[in-house]
Amino acid sequence: MFRCIIIMLLLWGIAGGLYGQGNSVKYYRSEAQRGDGVYSLLRRFALDKYSCNFETFYKLNKMRKNAALTVGKTYSLPILLYVFDGKTIRSSIGIDDWDRALSIQKYNEAMLDERLRKESFKSDKILWVPYHQLNCPEPDLDILPPVLNNPEENKAGDRIFPIFGAPYAYTPLESSRLKGRVFYISSGHGGVDPGAMATRGGRSICEDEYAYDVSLRLCRKLIAHGATTYMVVRDEDDGIRSGEYLECDKDEKLWGGVRMVLQQKARLFQRSNIINELYEKHRLQGVKDQLLVEIHIDSRSHSERTDVFFYYHSSSDEGKELAEQMHQTLKTKYKQYRSGGYYHGTVSSRDLHMLRESKPNSVYVELANIRNYSDQQRIVLESNRQLLANWLFEGITK
Repeated sequence: MFRCIIIMLLLWGIAGGLYGQGNSVKYYRSEAQRGDGVYSLLRRFALDKYSCNFETFYKLNKMRKNAALTVGKTYSLPILLYVFDGKTIRSSIGIDDWDRALSIQKYNEAMLDERLRKESFKSDKILWVPYHQLNCPEPDLDILPPVLNNPEENKAGDRIFPIFGAPYAYTPLESSRLKGRVFYISSGHGGVDPGAMATRGGRSICEDEYAYDVSLRLCRKLIAHGATTYMVVRDEDDGIRSGEYLECDKDEKLWGGVRMVLQQKARLFQRSNIINELYEKHRLQGVKDQLLVEIHIDSRSHSERTDVFFYYHSSSDEGKELAEQMHQTLKTKYKQYRSGGYYHGTVSSRDLHMLRESKPNSVYVELANIRNYSDQQRIVLESNRQLLANWLFEGITK
């Protein structure tokens, strides 16, 4: 009997109760995994449909909303820990509601089935009680079905996508061969960071503007064939543009209207977190084919020419296969369009943030050397920007 009392006291020290325990309330803690955002972390523990869980998470961890998580760091989750008294859930946590107690039991069993719990609460005497069960039991955050760039398209059926700009907003459906596939198109830099810069004809040209234009054109091609496609970086004013000189500006935002922060590492986590949360939504809807394409323009010495080249992460066989497939497509196209047919683009691995921290299979594309005059023609000529988008489209959809 004495031994049982000691064990119960130890457990109480670990868990704590909600009612009448003051500062002894304890919450379950979990380590953030690679690619985790707040949404995906809470989704893993079935806490994502309740706004009060998000509010509690930020409060418990003293975080600002939309802040990035640190891989390997342990965070407090909105899951209260109680000692199970060996009798009933109601008596253990001090409630009379039988239905709520049943929901809490099913939650603990689900966590055990998902291997998030190592033991049943009946074995280790620790009961997990989601914060929302006691404070906001009605879900108020719905997981939407896969969406297109313009949600109104589902209402009107007119296939108008304002992100492409007025001349290109109407995007007819050419086929449905990509239906059920999800693509994330992320153009490099943007907002406070123009990326690589150079001059041409006495005017400044910025990496982010040209990478964005090619990305928009690629996105439109994907949507035209039935894909669900996200432009991760967004400029509501620009759209697909004509002409050689695309004005440099700083008004780009991220999907969802998120403003880009100043610090580079935090900006990258903003992007990977957004992509990972969307990825988790679609994964839970049963989408198996999701792909991230990062589009950039390199900066090297004025004298160095580069053909389009590709990076993948060394841990991703799928990423490598995709990069090689795109490389082969470009090689074939250059045989048709370039005098002599030579192509010196490469495929290699790099430990870049967006390849390492993003959950979808991913490939990183460098279109040209922005400082080389001949390479600049690959991006400043509108016809070339469209060809690049067409060829990338062909490479990722073979």
